[in-house]
Amino acid sequence: MIRIAIPNKGRLYEPTISIFKDAGLPISGGAESRKLFAKTTDPDIHILFARAADIPEYVQDGAADVGITGMDLITERGANVEALLDLKFGRASLVLAVPEDSAFEKAQNLEGKKVATEFPEITRQYFEKLGVNVNVIKVSGACEMTPHVGIADAIVDISSSGTTLLINHLKAIDTVFSSTVYLIANKESLRTKEKILDIKTAFESVLNAKKKRYLMMNVPEASLQAVKEVLPGMSGPTVMKVESSKFSGESILAVHAVVDADLIFSIVNKLKKVGARDILVVPIERIMP
Repeated sequence: MIRIAIPNKGRLYEPTISIFKDAGLPISGGAESRKLFAKTTDPDIHILFARAADIPEYVQDGAADVGITGMDLITERGANVEALLDLKFGRASLVLAVPEDSAFEKAQNLEGKKVATEFPEITRQYFEKLGVNVNVIKVSGACEMTPHVGIADAIVDISSSGTTLLINHLKAIDTVFSSTVYLIANKESLRTKEKILDIKTAFESVLNAKKKRYLMMNVPEASLQAVKEVLPGMSGPTVMKVESSKFSGESILAVHAVVDADLIFSIVNKLKKVGARDILVVPIERIMP
């Protein structure tokens, strides 16, 4: 059996549930049912719901074989785990912030000052790298308030949009750490349980598909070469003869191709100009390498 630890709540919960579904491993029930464990469609893969901050240690210690959590939490815990895959969601930054009316403009101005944070290890590493001596104060919540009540001169805290800083009259003066969510594994489990790599491959196929679109179109045979020149497909387009009276004897081909999602707008317009018609753009669920 493989046990996967995933966040039980917060901003990482829904995207995590979603990627399991897209990968063909939908989770039965969920953390909202107040259960610690859940099953997937694979009888060998079970889910453990946990606090995102605890998941690195669960995986390191073998309570879970695999985990999904933020790289900021993995780094903060100093967890001895294998980072398998950047899942590309949960993007956030740890920023160094000071009161908006403060004279501090850069980290070097904080020599000898107090910095409050929920991420003391990352914060210490950041200032040590800069050669700046600060007094790091660990807090467990309401970090934004500490400069206003005299506890700290600055903070290091997560900022996704910057809204919280503005509300609390703080300004960011540097980015300390940039984070996304990762798939991680216990090193011993990775060595002995082959299905962990199958899980990685499934998630990777979902990420690959998000960046691509499937194009289908009808093309007059005389226009095929021009259409091929427009299409930057993964391995060239698939071309098939269309058997239909719809085109009144005209020789028509069905052309299918996979293209980058961010090129769709320009490609479709170019295809129409060189004779393609009945163009369909279809999302792709998974692309297996």
